[in-house]
Amino acid sequence: MIKRRDFLKLAGLSAAGAVAFPRFGKSAESTLQALEKSAATKPNIVFVLADQWRAKATGYNGDPNVKTPNLDRLAKESLNFCNVVSACPVCTPYRAALMTGRFPTSTGMFINDAYLPSEEVCIAEVFKQAGYATAYIGKWHLDGHGREAFIPPERRQGWDYWKAAECDHDYLHSHYYADNSSAKKYWLGFDACAQTKDAQDYLRAHTASGQPFVLFVSYSSPHYPIPRQMAPPEYRALYPEEKIQLPPNVPAVMQQKARRFAQDYYAYCTALDQYIGDLVATLNETGLAQNTIFIFTSDHGEMLGAHGVTPAQKQVPWDESAHVPFLLRFPAAHGATGRVEPTPLTTPDIFATVIGLAGVPLPPTAEGCDFSQLVHDPRASADHAALYMGVAPFAVVAQADNKAYRAIRTRRYTYVRSLAGPWLLFDDEEDPNQMNNLVNKPEHAALQRELEARLQTELKKIGDDFRDPQAYLDGWGYDVRSGDSIPTTPKAKVQSPHRVPRGTNP
Repeated sequence: MIKRRDFLKLAGLSAAGAVAFPRFGKSAESTLQALEKSAATKPNIVFVLADQWRAKATGYNGDPNVKTPNLDRLAKESLNFCNVVSACPVCTPYRAALMTGRFPTSTGMFINDAYLPSEEVCIAEVFKQAGYATAYIGKWHLDGHGREAFIPPERRQGWDYWKAAECDHDYLHSHYYADNSSAKKYWLGFDACAQTKDAQDYLRAHTASGQPFVLFVSYSSPHYPIPRQMAPPEYRALYPEEKIQLPPNVPAVMQQKARRFAQDYYAYCTALDQYIGDLVATLNETGLAQNTIFIFTSDHGEMLGAHGVTPAQKQVPWDESAHVPFLLRFPAAHGATGRVEPTPLTTPDIFATVIGLAGVPLPPTAEGCDFSQLVHDPRASADHAALYMGVAPFAVVAQADNKAYRAIRTRRYTYVRSLAGPWLLFDDEEDPNQMNNLVNKPEHAALQRELEARLQTELKKIGDDFRDPQAYLDGWGYDVRSGDSIPTTPKAKVQSPHRVPRGTNP
């Protein structure tokens, strides 16, 4: 693989500033000329990442409970990608895939609390070489040095403005570190509210700077809090447990627990909806909106008892876990307003598409597809097979459904293979709650063969031959405790995947 130092050389860095990575087939001179012409019009990027917000939990997507008026309005002004999946529906694996544009089996980042190696070429580094200012606010979860440890600048993967922490779900006493100081700070009040205000200040400060910027706002909610019931009370009051409507795929034995969890979950969603509305309002007020790409999405979903899976869980292949919301507002792109786009995307595709929208060439390490043309032209729509996976069983969830898998989502179908063979096949149009498994039914044999072939094609592209979880844990050098998770105690050793040749498994 091309490492960071090679990327910087190829990008043509000098002491005076940064030059974008040249596209193959173009001379350095023509690339520089193109940069000069586009410097004044490079779009800003505001990327809002929620934690554990499933695609179904929005008003615009038909949830009968949740109140998300700002997101509903945003959906009418945006390109709504309705078939986006998390490459691996667990926090650290998703975030690594988003930052690198590579799949978990390529980076070795398939397990929570691992350290993303500095050799990886990350999205902020790509934008910095194109002249962007970079800013990150909120949850990081890629440092692996302990969830409360200070993350020094050399481990921030290219982000300069920094008010972030590795991981904290105590939302009323949430810590962070700012700039280059190792002094632990705490967000005032509910952390998402304070983080939003900081992001608004950043936007106002950059209104007239003339330098394009990429700002990530990474909220820790609506991920279930530790301890419980920390959502602002005015939002919890909107969701009496007895009035919460559950979908038919939540079995009776799980419904009481699901409603209890859902009350807090929906309260956090509505709180974040307000803060997202505040960010959009600031973009409009400052005049930044016209040339700013605004994205709202999530790292993975939340089962909330669906299919009998315990609430607060993810990592499994069903829609509630793997399917995430994805809205992209870009007023300068006239074809991106109020359109529902069925082309499926997976996380590395987001990396490639965002970079493509900015007119910045992709690093050759990227494994996703650039769908930026879709934002401008609906005719570029495609039935892409979006790959996602569960590489190793997650944490301490000892359930039969918590097993390794490889999966694809197309415009209409979800197909999942476990190590034992074909596992799940759903027609997501006819069966949106995924209650009718079509696997191995004779009348769907041809469809199953077609989807299996498409899955194998996607796996072949990244050199993933789908082996037993222990083979990946051993091959990448992880030492995990019972339950297949990395210890997070303050004195636990830092674990990071050993490097292996690009395109091969350990």
